[in-house]
Amino acid sequence: MNRVIEAPFLIINPKAYLYGDQALELAQLADGLSQDFGVDIMFTVQHADIRLVSEQTERLIVTAQHMDPINPGRGMGHILPESLVAAGARAVVLNHAEHPLTLAELDAALMRAREVGLATVVCADSIAQCRVVAQLGPDVMICEPSSNIGTGSLTTDDYIRDSTAAVKEVNPAIMVLQGAGVSTGEDVARVLALGADASGGTSGIVCAPDWRSTISDMLTALRAEKDRRNRLLDATPNPHIASTVQKDLHSK
Repeated sequence: MNRVIEAPFLIINPKAYLYGDQALELAQLADGLSQDFGVDIMFTVQHADIRLVSEQTERLIVTAQHMDPINPGRGMGHILPESLVAAGARAVVLNHAEHPLTLAELDAALMRAREVGLATVVCADSIAQCRVVAQLGPDVMICEPSSNIGTGSLTTDDYIRDSTAAVKEVNPAIMVLQGAGVSTGEDVARVLALGADASGGTSGIVCAPDWRSTISDMLTALRAEKDRRNRLLDATPNPHIASTVQKDLHSK
């Protein structure tokens, strides 16, 4: 499918902390900052809020927090992929530690997401899991030890470097997001320097006393990395080499 997001980017994942008007408030703030910094933002929302957020923002990649691999028809209580697209979602997160899937369920969900045109963001824990999930070919992978989620404790340099490399060895086109414990622009700069394509989080943003300041701090680091990548491309005059550099940048 066509890539709907450009690295380096930010993900804001309110989970069930925010919904309705509060979720929209944060989404609209993020939408404006995405425009100001020229950096893409994925924004996950409760399913009931997808249409609300998608209709009142312009630049955000509105992202569902889950879907089920069902087809139109029977499926009471399950989340139909087509309904997400109709509501304005452009991507979906799958296999989060708080909503894990079996490998068979994940494979089926990825197939259905591709059929309806949703970009896929898949979570994985251990290095071994990262390798296995990468073989399924999602658009984005969130590599994070579940033990670090929501703790404010950053993952180790070795984990960030090794899990990113494990994914890229399987499929260089997959964008890797490292976000566990991230709460500042300095944290974002650190994971990007270790090879990640993106960062973001939940409590580090949602629970921050000043949403604007926190998101701006993170976007500053992402903008700097985006400018660095653009300078590398500009410094490569040969079109063939420039194309190769661009592919390499997208694989980092």
